[in-house]
Amino acid sequence: MSPSILLPDATFDIIELPKSTKEKYNFGANITGLDLNNISDTDVQHLKDAIWTHKVVIVKGQKDLDPKKQWELVTRFDPEAPQVHSHGDVKTFQNKGGMLSKSREVVGIPGAENVRLIGKGYQGENHYGIKDMTVRGLSNDFHAKDLPTEQFEAGNTRFQRWHIDAPLYAREPAWFTTLRCVKQPRGEDVTINWDDDSGYSMKSRPGLTAFFSTSQLYSMLSEDEQRMMDHSWVEYWPYPYMAIEHCKGNANGLGLVNQGKEHTIEELGEYDESSVKKYAMAWVNPITDEKAFMVHGIAARKLYIRSGPDEQPRVIEDLTEIRKFVADIQLRILKPEYICMAPVEEGDIVMWDNYGVFHSAVDYPLEAYGPRSMHQANIGASRGPVGPVPIPV
Repeated sequence: MSPSILLPDATFDIIELPKSTKEKYNFGANITGLDLNNISDTDVQHLKDAIWTHKVVIVKGQKDLDPKKQWELVTRFDPEAPQVHSHGDVKTFQNKGGMLSKSREVVGIPGAENVRLIGKGYQGENHYGIKDMTVRGLSNDFHAKDLPTEQFEAGNTRFQRWHIDAPLYAREPAWFTTLRCVKQPRGEDVTINWDDDSGYSMKSRPGLTAFFSTSQLYSMLSEDEQRMMDHSWVEYWPYPYMAIEHCKGNANGLGLVNQGKEHTIEELGEYDESSVKKYAMAWVNPITDEKAFMVHGIAARKLYIRSGPDEQPRVIEDLTEIRKFVADIQLRILKPEYICMAPVEEGDIVMWDNYGVFHSAVDYPLEAYGPRSMHQANIGASRGPVGPVPIPV
């Protein structure tokens, strides 16, 4: 049951994001009337409900938000969760982050180390206690297909990497991620190109985050496909981002190119078998009861496919076949009309449901647009995703 049914009315307002007639995504809202430095327990519950319901919410006017209060809010969303960032402390992330931490320094805000500074460019003489730091941040290095420098500098870019914020080993995926925009790049729109022979492209303000809804994707499946997703599950690598640290992705940011560069299990070293994650392919929203197709294809090691609880699953271990299976589904929604470029402005904080959307950063040429400064925080959930039917794991 939704907490809002049992509580006094929220003190804030929720307005769905305006869309053009060409835009077909079905999520997103602006929230006004909140001061996250001073938010009541009642409004925390209502805000939590709003994120589960609208999937991506932009809380306006938080330019004075204390990083300590941002982390405090994250813990209030899920007070039973381990009190650390979903990817662990900074040292753990650097050691085991693999693809995620490779070629970039991860820095916590002093006094609120679970709030991470992300962005691009020079962050100033003193950024919340961080002195004279230049962040490498965004890039198109993930893609196997090079983006020519002259095209990039002319404002042509790509989705960096479609993903959910989830360690997929040991800790559960964060329910929500919070991302506060401290400083935003400025300039003309960039052009995001798929560069995958689809011909798709779209315009966006620089420095925004892209989203698509995995519950909207689930609704696109046939009844037979939905039945299969309801009963199937996926097994992820131990230390999954270490396993794929040398791999490259497709130019549209979705999934990996098959190059055979994954580590072997032996190369990953010792790991705890009980920490290896196996999740249902469909995750159920705890407020709306919507189902979402939630397979993180870049980290999947095995698929278990069945269409009923008594059926012996077909096990897929070939990585090429796994990636094709996932891509054939996800590419149905990777189209401009289903992608929301969350219209965040400086001082806003965007919060999203990691159990119902995928997201991607989008790189931009620093010299033309200037630095980007964001404060990101999430917490490994106290309870992981729940599928429509129990899976035998």
